[in-house]
Amino acid sequence: MQVRKQIAVSGIVQGVGFRPYVYRLATERRLKGSVRNTAAGVVIEIQGAGEAVDDFLTCLPAQAPPLARITGVSVRELPCHGDQRFQIFASQGQEAIRTLISPDVAICADCLRELFDTRDRRYKYPFINCTNCGPRFTIVRGIPYDRPLTSMAAFTMCSACQKEYDDPLNRRFHAQPNACWACGPQVELWDDSGAKLAGEDPIRRAAELLKQGAVVAIKGLGGFHLAVDATNAGAVERLRERKGRVDKPFAVMVPSLDVAETLCQFDEAARRTLSSAQRPIVLLRRRGEAAIAEAVAPRNRDLGLFLPYTPLHYLLLEQGHFSALVMTSGNRSEEPIAIDNAEAVVRLRGLADFFLVHNRDILLRCDDSVVRISEGRTRQMRRSRGYVPVPVFLAEEIPSVLAVGGELKNTICLTKGRHAFLSQHVGDLENPQAYSFFEEAIEHLERVLEIQPAAIAHDLHPNYFSGQWALRQKKLPLVGVQHHHAHIVACMAENHLNGRVIGIALDGTGYGTDGHIWGGELLLAGYGGFECAGHLEYVPMPGGEAAVREPWRMALSYLYRHFGRDFLRLQIPFVQQLDPVKVRVLLQAMERNLNSPLTSSCGRLFDAVAALAGVRQQVNYEAQAAIELEMATDETLAGTGYELEIVEKAGQLIFSTRRLFVELLADVEKTTPAGIIAARFHLALVDALASATETLRQRTQLDRVCLSGGSFNNRFLLEHLQACLRGKGFQVFTHSEVPAGDGGLSLGQALVAAHRVRSR
Repeated sequence: MQVRKQIAVSGIVQGVGFRPYVYRLATERRLKGSVRNTAAGVVIEIQGAGEAVDDFLTCLPAQAPPLARITGVSVRELPCHGDQRFQIFASQGQEAIRTLISPDVAICADCLRELFDTRDRRYKYPFINCTNCGPRFTIVRGIPYDRPLTSMAAFTMCSACQKEYDDPLNRRFHAQPNACWACGPQVELWDDSGAKLAGEDPIRRAAELLKQGAVVAIKGLGGFHLAVDATNAGAVERLRERKGRVDKPFAVMVPSLDVAETLCQFDEAARRTLSSAQRPIVLLRRRGEAAIAEAVAPRNRDLGLFLPYTPLHYLLLEQGHFSALVMTSGNRSEEPIAIDNAEAVVRLRGLADFFLVHNRDILLRCDDSVVRISEGRTRQMRRSRGYVPVPVFLAEEIPSVLAVGGELKNTICLTKGRHAFLSQHVGDLENPQAYSFFEEAIEHLERVLEIQPAAIAHDLHPNYFSGQWALRQKKLPLVGVQHHHAHIVACMAENHLNGRVIGIALDGTGYGTDGHIWGGELLLAGYGGFECAGHLEYVPMPGGEAAVREPWRMALSYLYRHFGRDFLRLQIPFVQQLDPVKVRVLLQAMERNLNSPLTSSCGRLFDAVAALAGVRQQVNYEAQAAIELEMATDETLAGTGYELEIVEKAGQLIFSTRRLFVELLADVEKTTPAGIIAARFHLALVDALASATETLRQRTQLDRVCLSGGSFNNRFLLEHLQACLRGKGFQVFTHSEVPAGDGGLSLGQALVAAHRVRSR
């Protein structure tokens, strides 16, 4: 018996080989009908024997292409009519846009094999791709995702490429970036003035220059990298000096998993993540004998490794026989990554000696993603290329909201239905170029997703540039969301939690509802609101923001709080090295409450401990003291840590650090190694947080705990606290899809605002 059905498929189903997959599935079963892209996804009409149609429906989601992600399938009956065959129709774009755009992904195994096949017509073509790999998000102007709406519109396919593009049985059927040597983008090598250098093989010449110690700016998928040979200490130091990046680690690209294993220790979970289509930078524990210049990641046990993800990367590594290349973002510190050839020459002049460029436009900048593996899970630290714009799938439909994130590590978020679309990493909005990128990211996402938000969510901090932008938007209601409430709700959202949870929010800075600077809070939180149930005790930040850059100031603050001016008589290196003039000024400032805002920040507590332990007195990048304290930690130390007391004041649990510093100073006086001091401090924090959480469970009967905030990028703290809480019978929820730090803040803001909009 003949039947006909219409099947509407939503999700990531365009630009991923979905229509040719449907074509093959239908023709193998001798079914007739059609498939076409629409602005809502893909619509299929299928006609044939009932059993064959049922089999088609069963196989459709089960055998989908690797880059497809189906989020919905609806089926309805249609009357049969006289189709003679199965056809692929042109895209339709009249409906409201609801489809999902695929992210940029790494070159697939088939294309990589062809890249190095001397018999293939694309042998060593640096832009080889197919429907299973290559650029998507960074070359698209709008949807449906078809070539005229991408930056490939400038390149007319030759007859051979057009034949592949038109053949439903070919791997390159409707691969929008499809091209070859005859018709596609090309690579050139420029000097530092932007003049083209003569030569037949610019990639080979670039490899030779890297071998000689040059800094080469290389155009990739989402922007430029600055590259040097990672084994050449002089070249790495030169790049650091030019970029003004004193200590912050560089990422390292290696040609294969085998090489990666000679540099770092990793397990199967890390292996899968390294070789995934997303190709993120993965933070891995460095081997002691790793043949990498020390200046790549000074005073850091970890290396950020990633595998090549474009054909050009593979060709460059192969031509130079490199074991490792530093590949860091093509920008000056804190600026957004450069994407345009002419822009790169201007912005990177003085940083790069040469430029390896191409003529396929990047329409939207997108940095490399950074992840860490913990307990077998891939945890986002910077969610960008490879993951954006895949949405976070929500537990229920919510109103459309634009959330503009925080000040540092900014991302934005747009919600629609059950999807929360986070932007790629924008950066620190204190930088004018990053702020322009912030505005660009909002415009681009609103346009390509055709989302018209019902409200704008922003942080409560009055001086955040993101919040000031929101306040200038007069046409939409504004929803201010407390920073740490947003952190906990982001964790709830990605774990599909409802109701209330105990939230542990630990980070560096967040504007509190009492006007103080929060950062070490226990919250009882849900989407509709929160109450602060406890926090680290308040201490002054002498000099305000200067205390973030100079951790010794926070050590001074804690010592003065607990011991008064008597701390100046301590016979420890920290006190003996203090500048008496600066100390006198800061003590007077704290006594008179001048430029010394109160903070409960966990990040500032880490700073104080790092300074006293002799790890770091001033920082060159955000959270450097906390990171180096974690790196110094003796992970073999067992038992309990220092004592971090909990006292109750006005119904709140307050973490008093006096006893902790008494014990810590005793260790410092005994010249206890910094690694042991760091371990005892971490364990003190774990024990106190777990104890306070148990007290809150007794009061509230809540047993679900969400951990969020940038301090949970600290693997030692995260894993030990999780284990301790689980040992006490708590359900513990953490981040993996979005960063625990401020890169995930916009998701929480969006969910809080959406629930307020709905409640109205």
